[in-house]
Amino acid sequence: MGLKEEFEEYAAKAKTLPPTTTNENLLIIYGLYKQATVGNVNTSRPGVFKMRDRAKWDAWKANEGKSQDEAMGDYITKVKQLLEEAAASS
Repeated sequence: MGLKEEFEEYAAKAKTLPPTTTNENLLIIYGLYKQATVGNVNTSRPGVFKMRDRAKWDAWKANEGKSQDEAMGDYITKVKQLLEEAAASS
């Protein structure tokens, strides 16, 4: 299985993460997903009153400079970790 196929598999599995997954972890995988699928941030930072959008933008920006393959690998690793933690706590 290639990296892209494995990435798509874990993107689907990420949707099954429990609701107890922290916002911090959700933002980490969001930022990695965006970097893997879009590349570097290509929009301006949302205004101060759009806190949710701003947090998502910051999470994406934190991955700036990573190659798309590197971001895919990091995404897969993080989702695996979160799924294992969820399984261990249930």
